[in-house]
Amino acid sequence: MGRLILQTKNLTKRYKRTNVVDHVNMTIERGNIYGFIGLNGAGKSTFIRLIAGLTHPTEGGLQLFGKTDARELLEVRRRIGTLIEHPALFPNLTARENLEIIRLQRGIPGKDCIERTLKKVGLSDTGRKKVKTFSLGMRQRLGIAIALLNDPDFLLLDEPINGLDPMGVVEIRQLLKELNEQYGVTILISSHILSEVHQLATHYGIIHNGRLINELSAAQLDEKCREYLLIKVNEPEIATTILENELETMAYEVLTNGFIKLYTYIDEPALIVNTFVKQGIDVEQITPQKDTLESYFTRVVTEESA
Repeated sequence: MGRLILQTKNLTKRYKRTNVVDHVNMTIERGNIYGFIGLNGAGKSTFIRLIAGLTHPTEGGLQLFGKTDARELLEVRRRIGTLIEHPALFPNLTARENLEIIRLQRGIPGKDCIERTLKKVGLSDTGRKKVKTFSLGMRQRLGIAIALLNDPDFLLLDEPINGLDPMGVVEIRQLLKELNEQYGVTILISSHILSEVHQLATHYGIIHNGRLINELSAAQLDEKCREYLLIKVNEPEIATTILENELETMAYEVLTNGFIKLYTYIDEPALIVNTFVKQGIDVEQITPQKDTLESYFTRVVTEESA
């Protein structure tokens, strides 16, 4: 069985004169958890709809499970499960009854898939409890169950943790890890909650204004998340002048409340302190830190927009 699950080539969706998805070239291999990140309106949901066949591209094309022909794509899309934001559920029915309706709509043979799927998502003990009494996290789990009912090899999730409380977020995170590690499901998850994506993803794609501006593995991201010294001083304006004139570095960033990020002299905090003190600058704090996915994303998007 091939490693390649999805490959797009110049995939484009244009509404009027605007490319909402703009010539995207993406590759996802079997076993990946692909974190698809971008600002609201960047094109994430439209891209997922293109992959799921819910809308058609204006230009370009895609390959799913090695297939590119329209008829073959229609067939292999049966191997995909999709959840786009909040699922459409029947509130006065139970979880099992909701899944039974979906099973019949999709023509999935046998009812064994219902119990198997409920067990996967941790809802097998909900009994006669109606969905309207479910927590938001439970409803999201049921939405994922609907996406999993056909035992997909590839799961497309659009903002699955949006609006969840912290416990619900943890539950969904653990569920997605189990689906990937225990059942071998490849996952594309779009989200603007970067701290959560960072705890899940093995690969990342950053989309901005419809364009895929960066694609990298978790290991590559770790290399790009730079180390720095976080310094708090009483007079940051004078401190930055000292950094430039005395230490001959421009590799810094001024934050709020007197904080400075210094990307050089990482192993020489004592030199920084001594230099500042000699110039009459009080150093209240100096600690080594490392950029997060959020700070890396912000930097990449800012550079792209410049």
